[in-house]
Amino acid sequence: MNALDALNHLANLLLPALLLGGIAALGAKGLWRRELQGTPWLRLAAWASGGALLALIGGLVLSGRDGSMATYAAMVLACAAALGWAGWGRR
Repeated sequence: MNALDALNHLANLLLPALLLGGIAALGAKGLWRRELQGTPWLRLAAWASGGALLALIGGLVLSGRDGSMATYAAMVLACAAALGWAGWGRR
């Protein structure tokens, strides 16, 4: 495996968590427009993606492989918790 293949594998590993965080932040800003008016979208996306990434790496370490449904469920829960923390918890 050369460096370009390794970079491709790493990007494909991390992309679901990053997309989940961005889409969840966009949805939260759309659903709770008034409540999250003062919170920037980038902050929400960064917190949500960070939570999902931590869950993804934790699931990879615990299960030993990528793509486990339990890991994806943990990603969704961590993303929701991070959105709640970033949007409403720290004011």
